[in-house]
Amino acid sequence: MKLAAAGFLASVRVLLWAVAVALAGSAAAASAAERVQVTDPYIELRTGPGRGYPIFYVAERHEWIQIELRHTDWFRVRTEKGKVGWVFREQLASTLTEAGERKTFRDVVLDDYLHRRVEMGAAYGRFKSDPMLKAWLSYNMTDNLAVELTAGQVQGVFSGTDFWHLNLLVEPWSEWRLAPFLGIGVGRLMNVPNQSLVGATTSNANMADAMVGLRFHISERFVARVDYTMYTSFISDSKTDQYRAITAGLSFFF
Repeated sequence: MKLAAAGFLASVRVLLWAVAVALAGSAAAASAAERVQVTDPYIELRTGPGRGYPIFYVAERHEWIQIELRHTDWFRVRTEKGKVGWVFREQLASTLTEAGERKTFRDVVLDDYLHRRVEMGAAYGRFKSDPMLKAWLSYNMTDNLAVELTAGQVQGVFSGTDFWHLNLLVEPWSEWRLAPFLGIGVGRLMNVPNQSLVGATTSNANMADAMVGLRFHISERFVARVDYTMYTSFISDSKTDQYRAITAGLSFFF
């Protein structure tokens, strides 16, 4: 069991290292101020996020402004002179980034999605050649990083398998409507043979997994998902088993 335990602990260390690196990268990205330069003759700043609020300041061409917050299609900005107000999306569409490129803005649906943190979902697929069901609960720590707890069941011809695993998911391009993601995790797997099999015993082992998948944002609350996962179970000192699974499902935010 020592080798199996060592392999499982190595997987845990990799997961913890990945969490630390991802959190550090997210913190660095969050601390970087996003500035854009006005290219139109002027941009109007209002006191609130709506056309009913009065215009109190005009930022002129070549002036730099910092984007702080979004509310639907309105953005709160701060000028170089310290003026803070709200600007409509259309006026910001012609601004330039510090790299000299046009500023792009996420669709409202995706922006609302990125601000939702708790997600639940379920999927159906194949674990090797056997039917598989799984459900998950995840929490988005940042726009690109989530922690996900999954529980699943496989009903095979000769045995049934129950498992759970905790994963770190990284979605590098979360603002895309069709976005790829990666994940690694650790968990537990229990295989129960059918009673008709003579001499077969139940196995309960630690496991690690790695996955890759795609997410498609259907609406503000619903996301379609397909993923491919490689599972490694640490059965004993001299034995590890590997399983491949592919599933497709649906998740929602609340």
